[in-house]
Amino acid sequence: MATIPTQIRIDSEVKEQAASLFSELGMDISSAVNIFLRQCILRGGLPFPIELPKYNQETLEAMAEARRISRDPDVAGYTSMEDLKHALEADD
Repeated sequence: MATIPTQIRIDSEVKEQAASLFSELGMDISSAVNIFLRQCILRGGLPFPIELPKYNQETLEAMAEARRISRDPDVAGYTSMEDLKHALEADD
């Protein structure tokens, strides 16, 4: 099968995250895109539903805050409930 080079524009962070995921699965981005395109052809459309999230504003804000907190190295993390309990008691 002949292949041709194809150029697409992808957000750099999305590309990095996708490349990491695909690497864990034993493939590269090119292989993953080929799988995606073959599934589109096989199914006669996208191989997954495209929908708008049905979250209310409060939920969306909570999700954004959770993402921010999870990436903040200054936010304490706990490996056990006992550690969390001690930290909560220390705040009193």
